[in-house]
Amino acid sequence: MKDKIIYRLQRALPVVIALIILTGAAVWANRPGADREAPASGRLVYAAAKITAVLEDNAQEDFDNAEGRRVGDQELEIRILSGDHKDEIMTVTNYMSALFNVDVEQGDRIIVRIMTDEGGSYYASVFNYDRGIVLGGFLLVFFVLLAVLGGKKGLGALAGLLLTLGCIWFILIPCLLRGVPAIPVTIAVSAVSAAAALIFLNGYSKKTFCAVCGCVGGVLVSGVIAGTVGELTPLNGFNMEEAENLILYGADQGLKVSGLLVCGVLISALGAVMDVAMGIASSVWEMKEQNPDVSAAGLFRSGMQIGKDAMGTMANTLILAFAGSSLNMLILVQTYEIPFLQLINTDFIALEIIQSVSGSVGILLTVPLVAFISARLMARDKKQRV
Repeated sequence: MKDKIIYRLQRALPVVIALIILTGAAVWANRPGADREAPASGRLVYAAAKITAVLEDNAQEDFDNAEGRRVGDQELEIRILSGDHKDEIMTVTNYMSALFNVDVEQGDRIIVRIMTDEGGSYYASVFNYDRGIVLGGFLLVFFVLLAVLGGKKGLGALAGLLLTLGCIWFILIPCLLRGVPAIPVTIAVSAVSAAAALIFLNGYSKKTFCAVCGCVGGVLVSGVIAGTVGELTPLNGFNMEEAENLILYGADQGLKVSGLLVCGVLISALGAVMDVAMGIASSVWEMKEQNPDVSAAGLFRSGMQIGKDAMGTMANTLILAFAGSSLNMLILVQTYEIPFLQLINTDFIALEIIQSVSGSVGILLTVPLVAFISARLMARDKKQRV
């Protein structure tokens, strides 16, 4: 019994150490900074509200320009449900167009913007539907399915997912805002979060160690390729659509925009690289378990053979993600009949090509890297037993 407790403590030790490191990094990254003037957005707050009455409705269906959506305006009476103005009754005008169209009825929930001027007076305007309850329920269904169908593995995957998202939100982004060098901190956060997530999923073992090494290597390759191609093109974070806002609102905090392109590649490639790395490491491990006498060369060949089957689908993952997220832009390209020479040299298309292809190359090179590391480390078990 005592041996089992010691064994479990030893297996849990890496997880505890990783959590302590990540917690310390989050505390440091979110520590209070130097005092600075509050941005104008500080006078703007968002709150949930409920439609208590539709006082006037002048909207009509527009089949010419809005595909049947109602266009016009509504006069609404609302009750604020959250924030400093909770339970206050306000009247707002809801303007509806083909693009901005929040068509509501009595009893619906919406999100409103409450703007306070320097004199202390305030007014509300309609922002959007209140989607929080639906999205929360949707996520809950996903979590329940993951836990029920996946069992302990599913719970481990859920813990790893939440940990990775927490690392990005509470560590990576605050560090970037403080001016910490973008690429090194993204590599460090990706490595630690990937290691912790894989340990949550499979526990601490030689298989997990091989997957972590391959994952870090694949992400590094993606970053190096993206950085190199970005220098040659040249493209960097200043070419991104959000660059202007990042400069305006992040520069005073120390944000460096130039490295954000590579950071985006590293993060977008992390999930797919983890998938490939864990799959190859698990396959090589299982082969070693089934045939303890197999050589390192045999394990490597088998790992490569298994990896080749996954390369095509995994390499397509980021390419298809680009096509899906950019579908509207691709439709506009054909609609306006944009020449190929103009299209391929636009910042948007070039950035997407660099990001998707760099991530895919990282995935492809992860296969031989994990196969090699797994074969070398797992083949040593036979020599140690002899």
